[in-house]
Amino acid sequence: MKPRNLLIAAIVLVILCGAVWWSRKHPQASPTGSSATTSPKLVDVPEAQVQSLDLTKKGGTSLDLQRQNGKWAITSPEALPADQDAVTSMLSSLSPVTADSVVEANPKDIGQYGLNSPSLTVAIHEKSGKTDTLLFGDDVPAGSLVYARLNADPKVYVVSSSVKSSFDKSPNDLRDKRLLTFDSNSLTRIELVSANEDIEFGKNNRNEWQIVKPQPCRADNFQVEELLRKLTDAKMDLSGSAEDQKKADASFASGQRVATVKVTDGSGTQTLEVQKNKDDYYAKSSVVKGDYKLSSDLGKELEKPLDDFRNKKIFDFGFSDPNRIEIQQGSSGKTLVRSGTDWKLNGKTMDSGSVQALIDKLRDLSAAKFVPSGFTTPALTIGVTSDDGKRVEKAEFAKVGDSYIARRVNDAAVYQLDVKSINDILVTNNAIKPAASGKK
Repeated sequence: MKPRNLLIAAIVLVILCGAVWWSRKHPQASPTGSSATTSPKLVDVPEAQVQSLDLTKKGGTSLDLQRQNGKWAITSPEALPADQDAVTSMLSSLSPVTADSVVEANPKDIGQYGLNSPSLTVAIHEKSGKTDTLLFGDDVPAGSLVYARLNADPKVYVVSSSVKSSFDKSPNDLRDKRLLTFDSNSLTRIELVSANEDIEFGKNNRNEWQIVKPQPCRADNFQVEELLRKLTDAKMDLSGSAEDQKKADASFASGQRVATVKVTDGSGTQTLEVQKNKDDYYAKSSVVKGDYKLSSDLGKELEKPLDDFRNKKIFDFGFSDPNRIEIQQGSSGKTLVRSGTDWKLNGKTMDSGSVQALIDKLRDLSAAKFVPSGFTTPALTIGVTSDDGKRVEKAEFAKVGDSYIARRVNDAAVYQLDVKSINDILVTNNAIKPAASGKK
């Protein structure tokens, strides 16, 4: 090896040896300042084991929560229904609460940590009768930590500020802000009463929404569920001042009536009165005090006419697989019967793809609009049996001018369809062919 290369190698070796010596003399500190200790666990209480919780802020302001009949409720400073998700999320912070480290095991003066007059005290009362009390003092001068103690334990800990923040809540943070608190799973009736019409929705024996008023007819289940979703999402905005609340009250009082919504579940009926003032919507609920501004989405939803909630689909089998399809056009007709995964026509297996194309057309067949009358002699009759024979539907179609007029058997509604939608069905029906040879 050349003398120059030997010299370079010797220098590198000296540097490496020096680095090893330095690292042994100066081991890297752990993020918490202790290389081997585990973060102390202060509290570990699952949400399901908590019976009540008291939150007391410096100065004596108190917020008390209690589990009542399986649900959380605010009991102080006033009785209010609680937002179940918000309370559950807060209580999840108890499982567990861990400290970063112990600051002092036996402090002589806890006042230097702000713990003689805690900024927040959290009392956790378990179903077993045990109570734990967490006290949060001052913020640590550097870093996102806060001083804390547990019960009568003299130790002073530092915990993440996020732990304190998770419990530093006001009644408005944890109260149920819904304007209507119905149970959507047990909802049986929705009524929209406006100056022009009274629309009522009810459930049939298939648990599907139907229009009951002003006359019985099929409802568009998606549209009713969308209305229900928006009613569920209607909430109080509690972020404003007392002056903002007065303005909302005045705007509601001077507004024009849009509708009164009535929802009925297993516990009774709740109402929501909606007024429109210029371009804004305001509501008064039977559930809570005060008047509140509504989203324009819900306001416009309540202004929809009856026809927007009616079912324009000719057939209701939806995504269920039909068992039988009957098509009669003039003197010719065919009956397709499903046998297992096969479709049969006069006992012969048909190509499943061509039959599926017809099913898709029938599933999507929708009216362009509703008309009061106009049905004449039927040119086409289609029957669909589905749900293992439990649902039987039959519709007749009459050619009138440049469109088709349709009616369902045992249904007073009259539907107008464009010619193309019916022609597409006729073409698809004629394209049904036998299965490939070898399949019988």
